[in-house]
Amino acid sequence: MPSLQPGVIVLCGGTSRRMGEHDKTSESLAGTTVMDHLLDALPSSWEVVCVGEERATTRSVRWCRESPAGGGPVAGIAAGLDELDRLGALIAVVVGGDMPFAASALPTLVDALNAQPRIDAVLATDPGGRRQPLLAAYRCGVLRAALPREPAGARLMHVVDSLVTETVPREAQVTLDVDTPEALERARHIVGT
Repeated sequence: MPSLQPGVIVLCGGTSRRMGEHDKTSESLAGTTVMDHLLDALPSSWEVVCVGEERATTRSVRWCRESPAGGGPVAGIAAGLDELDRLGALIAVVVGGDMPFAASALPTLVDALNAQPRIDAVLATDPGGRRQPLLAAYRCGVLRAALPREPAGARLMHVVDSLVTETVPREAQVTLDVDTPEALERARHIVGT
């Protein structure tokens, strides 16, 4: 029987080019890492699949890798969906591993998706109105059908634009992704470290 709980896909396999090739998800934040700050705040009943190079985390997660490694977010989502299929999840919550404060938005996105059966996905928007495809809840079957046969290098917004979506505005802190040294300093300022 399919799970009523969403599964979470945490994308953490990028190259961190703007962080000088250092793994941005493993940067220190409030006595833990950027990614563990996110993982620790996720609802405890949700299964979590991390897509990237396996490493120690403070929460028990399943690991998988996109093909090829470094193949981009669409390839990462495809790999994560394979794992969620095995778990029987009907909803995939997709979040970047570099978004330490995103967890608080995720239940709202799932609730909004569940409330609208004709919608394929609900994406957060940042204060500037930009849609955040890596802070979103998707129906697994529809998302799987929208993925290209060769997902490596594909544009995520092309996939999202083929779906029926709604958006939910979120504050700047929630949509903050730590992809530059300046963003990391902002995150550390938020948590007071």
